Amino acid sequence: MIDLKSLIRTIPDFPKPGIQFRDITTLLIDGGGFAAAVDALVELARPYGADLIAGIEARGFIFSGPVARALGVGLLPVRKPGKLPGPRIGIDYALEYGTDRLEIHEGACLPGHRILLVDDLIATGGTAFATISLLRQAGAEVPAALFVIDLPELGGARLLAEAGVESRSLMSFEGH
Repeated sequence: MIDLKSLIRTIPDFPKPGIQFRDITTLLIDGGGFAAAVDALVELARPYGADLIAGIEARGFIFSGPVARALGVGLLPVRKPGKLPGPRIGIDYALEYGTDRLEIHEGACLPGHRILLVDDLIATGGTAFATISLLRQAGAEVPAALFVIDLPELGGARLLAEAGVESRSLMSFEGH
């Protein structure tokens, strides 16, 4: 059994002093570790019976694509503005210093679809919460969000729970 947590590199004081950056690239370049992480996410996802897997640009695509393929369902890319052609629906959300926007293709997500969110990391939960809000705006049900890493002290999983979405992670790290 691979110790996935040991494959995550911690970089102190990045991107600013006091932050302990949890770097997944060391997990990604380990073939066995990456496969084990995807397999574990697939097993977390199976009980929810998803119609689609949503992945948030950009690191979320790394994990959501293989999970969707393994489950035999489609992948719904959640993109930043200006990345999707054609009609889109979107949501603006607050960041620490300003706002951002996420978009999906209009009609890609239909009322009643069960969609699981898969991403690399949950910290404050702002981007995940915005994604869930966007999917619900389109009429989807979002029973759960799955992550490789949770930073529980930052409250993201708690935010999702308050919104009625179960948050599951492969590992967690204390501290910022």
